[in-house]
Amino acid sequence: MKTRNMLVSLGGNAILKHTEKGTAKEQFENVRKTSEYIVELISEGYHLVLTHGNGPQVGDILLAYDYAKDYLPPMPLDVCGAQSQGMIGYMFQLSLKNILKEWGIDKSVVTILTQTLVHPEDPQFENPTKPIGPFYTALEADQLRREKNWTIENDSGKGFRRLVPSPIPLGFVEEGCIKTLYDSGDLVIASGGGGIPVTLTDGRLKGVECVIDKDYAASLLATLIEAEILLILTDVEKISLYYGTPREEGLDHLSKSEALKYLEEGHFPPGSMGPKVKSAIDFLDYGGKKVVVTSLESALDALKGNTGTTIDG
Repeated sequence: MKTRNMLVSLGGNAILKHTEKGTAKEQFENVRKTSEYIVELISEGYHLVLTHGNGPQVGDILLAYDYAKDYLPPMPLDVCGAQSQGMIGYMFQLSLKNILKEWGIDKSVVTILTQTLVHPEDPQFENPTKPIGPFYTALEADQLRREKNWTIENDSGKGFRRLVPSPIPLGFVEEGCIKTLYDSGDLVIASGGGGIPVTLTDGRLKGVECVIDKDYAASLLATLIEAEILLILTDVEKISLYYGTPREEGLDHLSKSEALKYLEEGHFPPGSMGPKVKSAIDFLDYGGKKVVVTSLESALDALKGNTGTTIDG
C-alpha cells in the first residue's frame, strides 16, 4: 500500500459540540469518536499530521480567569493558548494511542507545543478584528479599555467583547522537530489553534497577545511536511455557493481559479468558509496536490471522491 502524506485540520466540533457545556467527559468522548475516524485514515495508508481548533477551550480558559480575577492573576492570551494546546493534545494522545492499539497499529503519538512566528509589524496589530473571551457590559468594557488598553466593541448586539489581532503566520519555531518526528513515522499533533503566537526580534522570541487563524496555519504546516493532501474537516459536508439561502448549491469540485473567483465574489465569508478556501489556494500555490473539505464523518468517502468538495490545480 502506497503511503500518502496528508495534513488533517480539525474544526472545533470535533472536540466540543455547540450544545455542550464543555465538561472533560464530553470533550474526551468527542475526541475518542474523532480519533476513530483518524485511525481509519491511517489504516488506509495515510501518514498524517493532525492540527485542530481551540476556540471554545481558550474562551473557557479566559472566562475562568475572569471569574477568578480577584483571587488568581489572569494569564495573557498566548499563555492561555498554550494551556489549551496542552489540554487538547493530551486528550488526543491518550485516545489515539488506545485506538491505534485496538486496531493493531504500532505508532507513536506526540504533541508538539507549537510556537508560530508572526511579524511584529503585521497590520493586524493596529487593527484588531478577532472577538475572543467573555461578553462584558458597557460599563465593564469602558473600565477595561482604560485599565488594560484593550480594544472592545459591541458584538452583534449581544454585548461587548475584546478584539485581538489575527496576524498572518510566517513559520513555526519547532518546525525542525515536527518534520523529524513526522518523517520517522510518528503521528504528530501540532499547531493547535494556529499555534502560540510569537515574534522574533534581535534573535529573541517574545509571546504576543493575538489569535492566529488555524486554517492559515494548517496550510503553512501542510506545506512544511510536503503533504500531498490538505484535509479540512468542518461541520458541513461540502462547500456551498449561496450558503443558507434557497439557492444553496453544494460544490463537488473546484479548480484553484474557480475557488479564487468565488472567494473574490464574496461567496465565502471571512468568519466561516473564507479562510478555509484561502488556505486551500495557498497550499496549492506552494505545491500541494489537492485539498478536500468535508465533515469528519465523511472524511474517508470524500478522499475517495464520493462526497465533499475537492479543490485542485
